[in-house]
Amino acid sequence: MTREELLQRIVVDPDLCFGKPCIRGHRIWVALILDLLASGMSVEDILREYPQLEEADIRACLAYAAEMAREQIMAVG
Repeated sequence: MTREELLQRIVVDPDLCFGKPCIRGHRIWVALILDLLASGMSVEDILREYPQLEEADIRACLAYAAEMAREQIMAVG
């Protein structure tokens, strides 16, 4: 699946989830999936916890985060 195809799985709509990026067709925020991955959960763990998701949805969250990281500079430390 291409980066563009993955990014089509993410939606930002002011009328949905307070305008936060979420997985298309679900009210699951991209930030939640990223937080779960950062906390050490595996893709398999997340899919067990959220069986309505597909592995591509999680990869889409990572692709979205990569796009955002390219667009913004954040002071760390």
